[in-house]
Amino acid sequence: MDESQAAAGARQALTVILPLRLTSAPDWPEGPLPFELGSRRMDTAARSPYFAPAAARALYGAPGRPRRWHRTLSVHHEGLRLHGLEILCAATARSPAHALAVLHFEVARPLLAVLRAISHRRESGPDPLNGPLDPAALLEGIAEVHVHRGSFAIEHPYTVAFLTPGERHIHTLRAAPDARLPPGADRWLWQLASRSTPRDFPLAPETADAQLDGAVRISADWSALVLRQSAAFLGHRADSGEGDFYDVAALRARTVYLDALLLGSLQRDHIDALTDELSEVFDSSRLSSRVARLEKSIAVFRSTYWRQHLTAHGPANELLVAFQTQHRLPARFEEILTEAADYSRLVQSQESQQISGALGILTILGLPVGTALGILQVLGDDSLSHLLTALGLAVAATAAILTTRFGRLVVSSLRGSIVTRRKG
Repeated sequence: MDESQAAAGARQALTVILPLRLTSAPDWPEGPLPFELGSRRMDTAARSPYFAPAAARALYGAPGRPRRWHRTLSVHHEGLRLHGLEILCAATARSPAHALAVLHFEVARPLLAVLRAISHRRESGPDPLNGPLDPAALLEGIAEVHVHRGSFAIEHPYTVAFLTPGERHIHTLRAAPDARLPPGADRWLWQLASRSTPRDFPLAPETADAQLDGAVRISADWSALVLRQSAAFLGHRADSGEGDFYDVAALRARTVYLDALLLGSLQRDHIDALTDELSEVFDSSRLSSRVARLEKSIAVFRSTYWRQHLTAHGPANELLVAFQTQHRLPARFEEILTEAADYSRLVQSQESQQISGALGILTILGLPVGTALGILQVLGDDSLSHLLTALGLAVAATAAILTTRFGRLVVSSLRGSIVTRRKG
């Protein structure tokens, strides 16, 4: 690894996202952690216009229905300063207590070293999320941190890194505003996003270009790369300090662009829940009601979380699409829709079979009885003995019809639909 890559950037920020199980509602202020830059305050009111209404409600809640809470604090530990933390409700029908914790840090030591330690890379040192920065301690009495449990458990926290270069970081700087990036820029971006060095995870030369093609060029000054377990933002112009454009870039990366990734996390968790629900369709005692609940869950997800463009902001939407691509969310959702449609057709076929069987039985029973009663009525015969005789002959005729191929088919159809209903 280049010596300049091992050094700290001009400014470094880190956001850590990890899944929780809420044990009680937080008594913190509602809404996302508000970041400020001059007179600009990025709170719920300022962020909501960047997103479609459904997405904004999923991220920030609505009046009387809070979904997000924040707490401002300042905790220093081993080169990290915790600026604040948030809780975002990510409940699903199967996991009503599921939530996401969002921890915001400023980093004073080499950022890549911190990322490697969080990812537990070999010879990376102890995990910095310990002691006063231990999420379990910070959230004690409010939530439990997931560790390898359930559909939402992840091996390591999701991280979003932000780094701007100084003059010495020549491998990531553009030689001129209209010059192309040097080859080392995307390599460093990959290292920050993958939380690895070439020694940890050497990129194969045959696939390196394809893996780096996913970088989002927000502008000539900075880029982003979204991977399955992490994301990173990297500047391509030397940061001159306070008053630089990177003040605005950092603000966007920690607010609107972060929220786009959080929205992707919500989509992923709900698709995980739908996949689990789909796999258990035949475990229910009533197939039709289970399929109906599944279709309702899909409709709710589709109307609330799943749209082609859930944000009107270009870079934020590109980041969301990159997250969806990494987790194959569009393909997975299409598979869910296809399977659900197959199960719906199966239920409809069983119901049609049951109706046809019932109509067949009514026909077999009704035709002989109706014929016998019709003959007696035409003859004007009111004799009870004749009536009973006619009914007996009708029953005998019905029994005879049931022994035919058509009769056996009707009985088999009705019996099969009844058995299916009991099992399904």
